Amino acid sequence: MSTPVISIAPVELPSPDRAVDLRLRISAPTTGSELPIILLSHGQGYSNHLSSLNGYAPLVNYWAAHGFVVLQPTHLSSRTLDLGSGHPEAPLYQRSRAEDMISVLDRLDEVEAAVPGLRGRLDRDKVAVAGHSMGGHTASLLLGARYTDPLSGEEVNLAEPRISAGVLLAAPGRGGDAVTEFVAENYPFFVSTDFSAMTTPALVVAGDKDSSTHLTVRGPEWHTDPYFLSPGRKTLLTLFDAEHGLGGISGYDVAETTDENPERVAALQRLTAAYLRSELYPGDSAWQEAADALAAESAPLGRIEAK
Repeated sequence: MSTPVISIAPVELPSPDRAVDLRLRISAPTTGSELPIILLSHGQGYSNHLSSLNGYAPLVNYWAAHGFVVLQPTHLSSRTLDLGSGHPEAPLYQRSRAEDMISVLDRLDEVEAAVPGLRGRLDRDKVAVAGHSMGGHTASLLLGARYTDPLSGEEVNLAEPRISAGVLLAAPGRGGDAVTEFVAENYPFFVSTDFSAMTTPALVVAGDKDSSTHLTVRGPEWHTDPYFLSPGRKTLLTLFDAEHGLGGISGYDVAETTDENPERVAALQRLTAAYLRSELYPGDSAWQEAADALAAESAPLGRIEAK
């Protein structure tokens, strides 16, 4: 059962060591206590505003209406900031993105204070991370994936122990010979992507028509790498006929969605919320019920496997 949602943006967290202050949207149910938290990292789509705190309303509204507090930062890579290319990490700001999420967790007192009636209602021991596309890369780093900094040569480890579960939506796969020549030349950090230490439980969502030819030479299966190449408890949801937009999760009726499908989005809303509910609350049956319902459909929208 859903509840009304309050959503406030922009909330600015002063960040003197950052190019601009950290801005975020906070969405929460108007009732309830001990509310679990979802950190949501946006992607790098073609639009000017969806890759920011203004995106992903179909997921955010559903998650908040079903008992989660959703925190959406605007990363430095967002077109809404238009920071140019002078920073060593530009244009994707891969490390900064993950550090944004850690900063939000460090400053939950300020997050609570920004929303009337939210103070004291967060369960800080129940934290998940989700991300779409480049946001999936950000989420994977917080779950334990690593890469080698192309400038310093150091292995970057941003695993966040306060995060108990994740959802990777059309996330990038492994590096090496799996990425295109363009990616290797322009985004060299992708080349060293390594999932061998990504131990935190996660739901990996991939579209079987998401070829992402600008990023990979491997086709849609590239987006399943975070499932197959990581250790620990993982679940893979493959959505049939889904492309990179997974039916339209980045916004309502947005032009960049090439596979508009409200039914697919509705299924993804239910499945992701159920997965996180059961991961954050061991013994909760929401995920099993949602998975059984998907399998029982006469024409299932996807398939689930787990390890």
